[in-house]
Amino acid sequence: MSEPVISAKDLSIDYRIGRDWMQAVRSVDLSINPLQIHGLVGESGSGKSTIALAMIRHLARNARISEGRILFGERDLRQLRQREIEDIWGNQITLVPQNTMDSLNPSLRISRQMTEVTRRHSSVSATEAYEHAADALRSVQIADPEQVLSRYPHQLSGGMMQRVMIAMALSTRPRLVVLDEPTTALDVTTQAVILDLLRDLIKEEQAAALYVSHDLGTVAQLCDYVTVLYAGEIMESAPVDELFSQPRHPYTIGLLSCLPSTAEEQESRLTTISGVAAALGARSSSCVFADRCPLATAQCRTSKPPLEDTGDHRNVRCWRWREIAAGTITPFEPTARNITSSAPRHSRVLQVREISKRFDDSRVLPSLVNRRTSGVQAVRDVSLAVDTRSTFGLVGESGSGKTSLARSLLALVEADTGSIELRGEPISLTLKRRDRATLQNLRTVFQNPDDSLNPYRTVGQTISRTLRKLSAEPLGAKAARERVKELLRAVGLTDDYYHRRPAFLSGGEKQRVAIARAFAPAPALVIADEPTSSLDVSVQAVILNLLKDLRAAEGASYVVISHDLEVVSYLSDHIAVMYLGEIVEQGANKDVIHFPSHPYTEALLSAAPTPDPAVRHRPIALSGEVPSPRNRPPGCPFQTRCPRKIGTVCETDAPPVRTNEDGHEIRCHYTFEELESMQSKGPPTPPQEKTEQRLQRAENK
Repeated sequence: MSEPVISAKDLSIDYRIGRDWMQAVRSVDLSINPLQIHGLVGESGSGKSTIALAMIRHLARNARISEGRILFGERDLRQLRQREIEDIWGNQITLVPQNTMDSLNPSLRISRQMTEVTRRHSSVSATEAYEHAADALRSVQIADPEQVLSRYPHQLSGGMMQRVMIAMALSTRPRLVVLDEPTTALDVTTQAVILDLLRDLIKEEQAAALYVSHDLGTVAQLCDYVTVLYAGEIMESAPVDELFSQPRHPYTIGLLSCLPSTAEEQESRLTTISGVAAALGARSSSCVFADRCPLATAQCRTSKPPLEDTGDHRNVRCWRWREIAAGTITPFEPTARNITSSAPRHSRVLQVREISKRFDDSRVLPSLVNRRTSGVQAVRDVSLAVDTRSTFGLVGESGSGKTSLARSLLALVEADTGSIELRGEPISLTLKRRDRATLQNLRTVFQNPDDSLNPYRTVGQTISRTLRKLSAEPLGAKAARERVKELLRAVGLTDDYYHRRPAFLSGGEKQRVAIARAFAPAPALVIADEPTSSLDVSVQAVILNLLKDLRAAEGASYVVISHDLEVVSYLSDHIAVMYLGEIVEQGANKDVIHFPSHPYTEALLSAAPTPDPAVRHRPIALSGEVPSPRNRPPGCPFQTRCPRKIGTVCETDAPPVRTNEDGHEIRCHYTFEELESMQSKGPPTPPQEKTEQRLQRAENK
């Protein structure tokens, strides 16, 4: 094996909090070999980003490397002066951050920012630097690089900006690329393209990469080797295939067990890891995972296990890893209990007919509006139905109209046309005209609880206010307090949370409070917009189980919006797929997930990363970006990207709505039988221009 590109030896990192230095990372050894993509995974606060930034010596001001060495080849980066390290940054070591908007200068054109990197590290003319930038953009599948170079960051989509950052990072042919959650904010289709590009480009450029992520699916599909962190310590490291197929640390097994799957039984429960990770100042001097580990013994609570080399390119920090490897003990058994309900079932809780919503441009930015346009058609003639004690899943890329539809149902924006019935009774499209009973029965859980919880109110005050305003019967102070505590226990929180404020809660705890508040008036329907997207996989499992428990116990129904197809599949009975404001496919969970018919649904499912390295597949490539709703393509809205496009009919005629005998519905010019026949022959071939570009790059090499 060749020498590592970079390696950390006995690396420890501290943060200054107040007047004290607290250890965040303890004695980490980590090496990345040439052509290797090394994954770094773990829950929030485990030290992933801290280690990644420390390895390129780019820590925050209140952080320090207290011990250890960082060897980049034969040079110890800790010993270099600032000017020497700046010569390495952007040249031999580059960074692709999570949030591109925070990294690209909004006041400079893309050309200025890309050529600046090239000219900083090589003596080339401005013209040569521009050509180099254009070539770099072509390498990340940007079809018109000259146009992109002339734009400002805000004029590009999220996926396009991420491609620009990757092109910039690889343009200097670095030896090491650090990728810190580079696809977290991207749609699944864009993420698939970015991961595909990263894998190919890193191999082509003969680079190495450190990939930081909490998404085990992307890690399984992208990485060659994986290190699992918990509370600043390495729990386990191994080649990706072995880690996912035969994990040996209880924490790794727990993380993998928390993942939802499209193969889950509809009323099954996910395995969860009890408790939360200890704060910096409260970490154990023995095994840091002992308090949450179902296999912990007295030895685990009194002495720290060493990080042992198992002799097969694997390392494990656990006193009982040999028993786990032998299969004599299992820390997290699959949960077999199904969720049953005695709550009464009504036939229909929500009926939506032909809801449409157009946003008028002149109300937003009248000085910037193209006067030839008449606004943005965010939702177009959407009809759907939700049964009692069931979950309706809504999926699609950003800009597809999911949130606009949800806000229209909640009357946070007023729909232009259409009708809504709640429990068989028509309700107004205008919020001011909705009565108390409607507000009580139609509640919501937002994506970010920080934006919906008042930081100055305690948990008890927040939930009590909803009870006072919306309960069917008036409650006294004592009864309200008891009801709040009952709700807190229902979402897995103890009574003492009643007096806590949001600042003293974790992200998962805040979301539980938001869910408790939504259920306070015993609603008939809860609309949950990305309720778990910002949570770690272990906390996500708790929230998903909680939503199923409450649905069974309270008899409520859900409309769940998410870009995570595994989450939607796990929760939902019925699924609808949206594209440019329209539902292009909807049907029972088993039909949409396991037998997708519409080409867009087929592409979405193919792009979803599978947390199994043995299942390596190329996603169906969708050409181009999602069109703007302001410039909706004529005919079929998907025809500009559809890999199964028929021809002129798709460009001129709106596709008909087709329904089969099972109620499975698609909006497509193809029939169900034609689509099934095409899919049985395999996925469509990638676009010709992409194939030619790959061949040309190979020839140039």
